[in-house]
Amino acid sequence: MRTKTRLSLLQHLARFVLGAALITAGTGHLTFARKEFPAQVPKMLTDGPLYLDQDMIVLASGVAEIGLGTALVALPKARRTVGLIAAGFFAAVFPGNISQYLTGTDAFGLNSDRARFGRLLFQPMLIAWALWSTGAWPRR
Repeated sequence: MRTKTRLSLLQHLARFVLGAALITAGTGHLTFARKEFPAQVPKMLTDGPLYLDQDMIVLASGVAEIGLGTALVALPKARRTVGLIAAGFFAAVFPGNISQYLTGTDAFGLNSDRARFGRLLFQPMLIAWALWSTGAWPRR
């Protein structure tokens, strides 16, 4: 059985900031940035054997982000579980960032290979952020 670990004030703040960022990004999927997000949908999902609708993927991932962000803020007792799910979500959408880099698709101000590559480096940091800020990162 896992013992309860207390989070530092910095971890609590980081969890709230991550939650707010996810809610904002998710809202963007559904509204103000909806036209930008298809740049991160890998062609293998829309042109391959799955033939998923690109806009449906953008909307579904936006709803997932809003849900995760809300859970990070509103469900402190489930924070470790939510942190693991958020980390898994960030890992699951990483192929979209790779696709944007490989196809050279401009979106979100990422209009160069260098900028798109920099975005790739940020994704592992999001995973670590989700784990650390929720106490899901193992302590020694």
